[in-house]
Amino acid sequence: MPEARLIPVILSGGSGTRLWPVSREKHPKQLQPLLGGESLLQDTQRRLEGLPLGAPIVVSNQEYRFITAEQLRELGLPDWTLLQEPDGRNTAPALTAAALYASRDGADPVLLATPADHHVRDAAAFRLAVLRGLTEAEAGAVVTFGIVPDRPETGYGYIEVPSGDTATDAPRAISAFREKPDAATAAAYVTGGRHFWNSGIFLLRASVWLKAISHFAPAMLAACQNAVSRAKDDGDFVRLDAEAFAASPADSIDYAVMEKLPATPQLGISAKVVPLDVGWSDVGAWDALWQAISHDGEGNAVTGDVWFEDSTGNLVMAEHRLVACIGCEDMVVVETADAVLVAPKQRTQEVKTIVGRLKAAGRSEAELHRKVHRPWGWYDSIDSGERFQVKRIVVRPGATLSLQMHHHRAEHWVVVRGTAKVTRGEEVILLGENQSTYIPLGVTHRLENPGQIPLEIIEVQSGSYLGEDDIVRFEDHYGRKT
Repeated sequence: MPEARLIPVILSGGSGTRLWPVSREKHPKQLQPLLGGESLLQDTQRRLEGLPLGAPIVVSNQEYRFITAEQLRELGLPDWTLLQEPDGRNTAPALTAAALYASRDGADPVLLATPADHHVRDAAAFRLAVLRGLTEAEAGAVVTFGIVPDRPETGYGYIEVPSGDTATDAPRAISAFREKPDAATAAAYVTGGRHFWNSGIFLLRASVWLKAISHFAPAMLAACQNAVSRAKDDGDFVRLDAEAFAASPADSIDYAVMEKLPATPQLGISAKVVPLDVGWSDVGAWDALWQAISHDGEGNAVTGDVWFEDSTGNLVMAEHRLVACIGCEDMVVVETADAVLVAPKQRTQEVKTIVGRLKAAGRSEAELHRKVHRPWGWYDSIDSGERFQVKRIVVRPGATLSLQMHHHRAEHWVVVRGTAKVTRGEEVILLGENQSTYIPLGVTHRLENPGQIPLEIIEVQSGSYLGEDDIVRFEDHYGRKT
């Protein structure tokens, strides 16, 4: 591996509501395997392999810190930093906090800032493009990557280069950033050859970004400086100070800095764009996912158990059961354990409206899947009714649930696989497969997996109230209070 010349900053704080019901507020799209066996976050780090990298900095919302950390561990990275945002403030404060953290010991690394939820079909070509921009970034330029457009697209912003600039792959000067155009303007951009889609990927020195933020958004820089200086590092997470970070204005990298740079030559920071033709998608909605993945002979994109009759141009995802489509054309059908989405492909941007209505109604489906990830593993709420609930619980080897009790429910545990170490009041017992125990209401208890394979149990809860907030924690290895 060549000497490290750049540090990835993976921006993983978004909620991805337009990809509901797969993407949920507390388990968003970047943590989902939308395009294969690994999540979009993991794909993002994978495509950087082979570049002269240092340890990545992943900026993530604290709501899904445990599953983010678990996915980073699965990559087998020797080192990484998980920088926790107490509250989402958009990409400019996230990058500012990362730049401050990366330069805290007087270093001035080049940062490759990239969203965690994009798809790149040709990873090798992407790495070559990064290397083409690296020298410019090391010399003090802010380098971004412009996607060579293959169609008039009204959903993206555009980057404009000067007239007469005939360079192909080399970094090119930026004359302006253009907002999302109407259809006629987008068509003119594509035929004119001077415009690229704005990818939201940036390459720049930490000091250069901090200089730009100091000029354009000094209040943001001051808030982030306070948040980083007061941050708590507990080994697994670097937690930005909540009060200080909340004082930062919320803004994107583009609005805070990039759109202003071409018109501010006196600042002494040049803005360059490297053309990128790599099969890129921001996977921003279901129609974008349909474009990003392979189709059958009828233009259908499928995952799971799906049968078609006289159907063309559809995206159908079946997670738990057979889905059959008859006479469907240009539709999106997404089936999950607790929700099903059916929509015309051209209206999938409106999914966020449904999510907003679900949140306003207090529906849990807007935030959580039926399968809920925890730092010790996960549980799946299989069934529920009046005064009962059934869960399938899987505990990772060596993991431990909190020492807790419940005021309103009792629990029966049946071991399906592995070995369970159970604390029940004053006694500690070991249970093997097909053995069970009963936890009476109000009794302190804990579940541990002392074995080398995942522990799987079926839990039957009974009582007058079965909500997740009926947990009194006395001790927790993961620092949770509720």
